[in-house]
Amino acid sequence: MIIQLSAGQGPSECQLAVGKLFEALKNEYGDIELLSSTKGIEKGCFDSIRFRTERDLSPLEGTVMWICKSPFRKNHRRKNWYVDVSIIPEQDKIDTNEEYRIEKFHCGGKGGQNVNKVETGVRIIHLPTGLAAESTEERSQFQNKQRAMEKLQERLKHLTQEQEKKQIHAAWQEHNQIVRGNPVRIYEGERFLLKSDSAGGTARRLHL
Repeated sequence: MIIQLSAGQGPSECQLAVGKLFEALKNEYGDIELLSSTKGIEKGCFDSIRFRTERDLSPLEGTVMWICKSPFRKNHRRKNWYVDVSIIPEQDKIDTNEEYRIEKFHCGGKGGQNVNKVETGVRIIHLPTGLAAESTEERSQFQNKQRAMEKLQERLKHLTQEQEKKQIHAAWQEHNQIVRGNPVRIYEGERFLLKSDSAGGTARRLHL
């Protein structure tokens, strides 16, 4: 699954919490693969981080709170900083090497008796997605097959791009939404020690 950690519209302290939480989760779950990150202004700060893991981290979805004095503003009274943890839907992987079905048919239009006797039109169907493309404009069946495959590959490419756009849009929507009540985890102090875990995980202390 793909997980996004986000500071939302929060200040640099929330962005720092994003970076600290990512490091803590890497220590806790060894298979985390970084996908993308958006850095903040201060060192170690991240506006958002997206990563992939084979583990089920759905219990962590929600808000993580970090209790700590601001490392950037000494006289600032606020001590509670929040990070949003969201599951981003993965796009369906489109394997263009998957099975195709090729259909041949008679071309209509001009051409005399030869049109009715020879199957020159070709339609290719990508079975996993149901996308299809056909070609009748070329004279030979081989050329029409090539042309139909080119059209189909373009449609598969467009479908992949559309799914990527949907995933980015979903991530952006989650980035702007942080619910500050009932955090699933609470970390404390500059060392980012795990104080409370209501997500059902092990409440051991994690060190950066």
